[in-house]
Amino acid sequence: MKFLLKVNLPRGLGRMLESAGREWRHVGDIGMARAADVNIVADTKDLSECVLTHDLDYEQAIAFSGDSAPSVVIFRLRRTHADLMFHRTSSTWAEIANTF
Repeated sequence: MKFLLKVNLPRGLGRMLESAGREWRHVGDIGMARAADVNIVADTKDLSECVLTHDLDYEQAIAFSGDSAPSVVIFRLRRTHADLMFHRTSSTWAEIANTF
């Protein structure tokens, strides 16, 4: 399972994902920090990644694309601390994997 972290998520989360054997990229590291959501959707779909974000508007880019991919996990947490997000993500590996 591979993940793309949107700009509003800490890279520390990516490092925790990596320590758990998961691949990850951060939009800020690949020149997409200011990319439109539709471009990010296309990129992650091509690479079979799951998008991790804190943005509520991101699901619209997928809904309006007419596609069912990529998968998206939207964190709705008051504290976007990497430890908390990693715990939430890793506790749902099976559910996330079933969306691929």
